[in-house]
Amino acid sequence: MAHLKKQLRIIIAGGGTGGHIFPAIAIANAIKAQQPATKFLFVGAKGKMEMEKVPQAGYEITGIDIAGLNRSSLLKNIGLPFKLVKSYFQVRGIIADFMPDAVIGVGGYSSFPVLRFAQGKNIPVFIHESNSFAGKANQWLGKKATKVFTATTGMEQFFPAGKIIISGNPVRRNIAESVITRSEGLAFFKLEETKPTVLVTGGSLGAKGINDAIAAQLDQLAQNNVQLIWQTGKPFAATAKILSEGKTGVWTNDFIIQMAYAYAAADVVVSRAGAMAISELCVVKKPAVLVPFPFAAEDHQTVNAQNLVNKQAAILIKDEAAMKELVPALLKLLNNQQQQQTLKNNIEALAVTNADEIIATAILKELEQ
Repeated sequence: MAHLKKQLRIIIAGGGTGGHIFPAIAIANAIKAQQPATKFLFVGAKGKMEMEKVPQAGYEITGIDIAGLNRSSLLKNIGLPFKLVKSYFQVRGIIADFMPDAVIGVGGYSSFPVLRFAQGKNIPVFIHESNSFAGKANQWLGKKATKVFTATTGMEQFFPAGKIIISGNPVRRNIAESVITRSEGLAFFKLEETKPTVLVTGGSLGAKGINDAIAAQLDQLAQNNVQLIWQTGKPFAATAKILSEGKTGVWTNDFIIQMAYAYAAADVVVSRAGAMAISELCVVKKPAVLVPFPFAAEDHQTVNAQNLVNKQAAILIKDEAAMKELVPALLKLLNNQQQQQTLKNNIEALAVTNADEIIATAILKELEQ
């Protein structure tokens, strides 16, 4: 990579969930590895988890007053136009102060006003679309983007073909490069090596459908000798703590910081079907039971999960059927070593471990010109 003549200034916009934040940080780290002098500013939504996670990763972040469209309650959208206008003025100030050479959007509603304003000022805009079904905002912004990085093939239905670079999704380095053994993972969570172990995760914000199904069948899992590493998200954390009180084979918390240990310990993973969760499952080669979040925009989680099912790389249980079907499906999979191996082999074939480098290299090449 030829070194650029000047210090680059880059804004990275987006967030809302770990699935947007962790790839954003991975992209920043990869650009920094190639151009150490680059100055970054993250822009996120006030009160969302990026305001905490980005500074922890050593980057500066500024928050804007923005909210997403509430799909389950239209009443809650009354203030949305005012927030959009306010965020537009905030973004204008941020861009005038920081004067970026480029803006990278990683998804999440806070990215929209930043990318839209940057395009109006002819600042190069790069989009990372992590899902196999692009959201409306990204489709619209993609028309004028410099490049659009996608996780999968077949995205020409959403973006101009000439702008697409198939990069995969950036997976956190500590997961992609992990050498932690199953024994070390189990010891970390104080669980036994002889028992089958399931990692249950609803993503960084938790998953009600998954949590309710696991909570209802905790005793059945224990009777079948199954151990649990259970990431609940904040809303369900207190309930899970009470339910697992006195049970030796259950480790539970609202958030798992040491995710590499959790993946290493798990024989099977139960997860939502967000793009990043799937990318991580491919990299760590784990048999997975996916329960897509039914209210995701354009139901993209179901599309993500179905993509894997079609390749015999995962099992899909619908959210509304989870209460009845999730634990039985889980126990059936745990008792079928051959099926576990098939899922493992097929999901591993889809893994991309250097997406962050592909994206960083392509962005820097564009900015050199």
